[in-house]
Amino acid sequence: MTLGPLENNSSSIASSFLLSGIPGLEHMHIWISIPLCFIYLVSILGNCTIVFIIKTEPSLHQPMYLFLSMLALTDLGLSLCTLPTVLGIFWIGARDIGHNACFAQLFFIHCLSFLESSVLLSMAFDRFVAICHPLRYASILTNTVIGRIGLASLGRSVALIFPLPFMLRRFPYCGSLVLSHSYCLHQEVMKLACADIKANSIYGMFVIVSTVGIDSLLILFSYALILRTVLSIASKVERFKALNTCVSHICAVLLFYSPMIGLSVIHRFGKQAPHLVQVIMGFVYLLFPPLLNPIIYSVKTKQIRDRVTHAFC
Repeated sequence: MTLGPLENNSSSIASSFLLSGIPGLEHMHIWISIPLCFIYLVSILGNCTIVFIIKTEPSLHQPMYLFLSMLALTDLGLSLCTLPTVLGIFWIGARDIGHNACFAQLFFIHCLSFLESSVLLSMAFDRFVAICHPLRYASILTNTVIGRIGLASLGRSVALIFPLPFMLRRFPYCGSLVLSHSYCLHQEVMKLACADIKANSIYGMFVIVSTVGIDSLLILFSYALILRTVLSIASKVERFKALNTCVSHICAVLLFYSPMIGLSVIHRFGKQAPHLVQVIMGFVYLLFPPLLNPIIYSVKTKQIRDRVTHAFC
């Protein structure tokens, strides 16, 4: 007997997905949870510290540091989105996640990921103005402009990701509802649907191209202009100082885009890739940027480093 659309939909929503830990190492999950807890602790503490220092230090209320605080808040949100399910699996083996909870989690993960892409683009624009138009820096990047950039970035991310949970919810799900990661991603969940997912696949590709694709190209273009300006500076010392202000941002860009693009390519085209590669790439994609960004900026940015040292020493 064939179920009607309404019955089928109700049945699918009532069931659950199964999240996965690290395949073949289930007996080691409790030990693996120790470094994972450490990563989450350092990520949360590091990003909260960055936000607190920038908020409480008036001399850091400048465009570069305001964008850095946006990056820290985004990284903090990403850590908090994945923490319950990841630690639930590795601590107590809680693999079940309801469909609605899964759709909500993937909404926040993708929304914050694309928001981080926007923030990194904003930081590239900040470096471009600071190096290429230093005399106009304060007049171009006012607090009002920075606020509008932040709201526009958030609005774009929410608007593009908002349809995804509803597009997924209309599908029936059958067979083995096992996800490859310890959290929900759109590209994984849609593959479990017992229906035509062509529209989801096309829309997902459109979202990636219109966010990560465009942002990465604009970042690359901004650095081409920055490099052209730096090479026109006569003094080698001044060249080095100008480029040194970009090192932290370049590291953050590489740390974010490399695993994100790699994971997307594996999910869409790397069907023969070992499952363990997908799992590791997934952890690198969501755990390492929030962990390493505060460390990179604390080490490379003197103002942040001095205040972190003063706060903890």
